[in-house]
Amino acid sequence: MPGKFVVKKGSTGKFRFNLVSTNGQIVASSESYNSKPSAMNGIKAVRSLAADAVLEDQTTKEWAKAEEERKAAEKAKKAAAAAKKKAAAKKAGAAKKGSAAKAAAPPDPAPAE
Repeated sequence: MPGKFVVKKGSTGKFRFNLVSTNGQIVASSESYNSKPSAMNGIKAVRSLAADAVLEDQTTKEWAKAEEERKAAEKAKKAAAAAKKKAAAKKAGAAKKGSAAKAAAPPDPAPAE
């Protein structure tokens, strides 16, 4: 006999579901949902995602190292994007300043005949 999903309505009027094992123990509990259809969609999502879900063990040293590397790469990517944006703004400012200087400059004298 497989486990089962049990949907309940709480005292606040919100819905929750539990995944209950064959021995009656709660294996997983959901967040609260404002409506029963939303809770049913939550069950549908768990059913579809759990069948092929991979295990990510965040208690290992390997995971911690990989996470540290991922965060460092993300930080470097953000810094590069910020530097690129700053350089583009500086270039746009310089171009704007150059065109303003040309507009403010007196016209070239007419060539003498």
